Amino acid sequence: MIDLSIIIVNWNSAEYLEKCVRSIYSCTSKVDYEIIVVDNASYDGSDELIKDDFSGVKFIQSKENLGFAKANNLGYHHSKGRNLLFLNPDTEIIDSAIDKLYFYLESIPDAGAIGCKLLNSDLSLDTSCVQPFPSILNQALDAEYFKTRFPKVKLWSSNPFIPNQNSPVEVEVIIGACIMIRRNLFDKLGMFSTDYFMYAEDLDLCYKVRQAGYKTYYVSEAEIIHHGGGSTKTKQKNDFKIIMMRESVLRFIKKTKGGIYSYLYRLTTILVAICRLFLIAILIGLEKNESKKKALNFSFYKWKKILTWSIGLETWLKEYY
Repeated sequence: MIDLSIIIVNWNSAEYLEKCVRSIYSCTSKVDYEIIVVDNASYDGSDELIKDDFSGVKFIQSKENLGFAKANNLGYHHSKGRNLLFLNPDTEIIDSAIDKLYFYLESIPDAGAIGCKLLNSDLSLDTSCVQPFPSILNQALDAEYFKTRFPKVKLWSSNPFIPNQNSPVEVEVIIGACIMIRRNLFDKLGMFSTDYFMYAEDLDLCYKVRQAGYKTYYVSEAEIIHHGGGSTKTKQKNDFKIIMMRESVLRFIKKTKGGIYSYLYRLTTILVAICRLFLIAILIGLEKNESKKKALNFSFYKWKKILTWSIGLETWLKEYY
């Protein structure tokens, strides 16, 4: 059995996939690893890319879009690593990030899963790489404005981002763009839950890690660029992401906290969406800068979609559930 299996699920991200795989090869030297790519029926040329440029990578072509969980589970069944790294195709490894994650996973006895610092394309910090388990309060107040100005508030679980925090820090959730986990634990937990099509599998997995008596850690010295939205560039796909994320969080909340709490979460979302739309509309009217106004218009559109979801008008979700 080799040290590590790196599993990448591709969906319309061939241009990112090439950079991702190259960065793994150039930045990982202390771990014996294999790379497995599962294409989720995107047929975007990733098969030819792997065949021509990365013959050592195992490529699996799915004939249908299985979603995040099922596709990663499929990759797992074709793997043989003692540990597993689930990695998004729109990421690039920096320095020896994978080596560092592997070292800490092996050296910390109670570490079940471990994640890294994610950077945006401009190398700024992606604060979403560490999250709390969702609650009505932290979802209602989820805004970058609050997170950046009040980073020490426990509501955000953002203590790991405080300067000089160099050693691994226990956190609640690390996002699915980069999760390293012990193989025997992943198998014991029943792999990724297929209760979701996309976007809450990481919440669910970290929750199961904690329920099993293990901890989830964040390692700030391991850095990976996460370009984000590699497969969601069009307006239609952005709509998919906006709505599917909310639906998946709702399903996680209902699964872990019950039906009444999930109903209150949906009701709170309606109220928050109405308040945000009202405030954003005022800001749009007052804003003179065109680029800022464009960003405000997108925020208005986003919260309009969230409102239509929260009152049950996004019926296309039935196709996935």
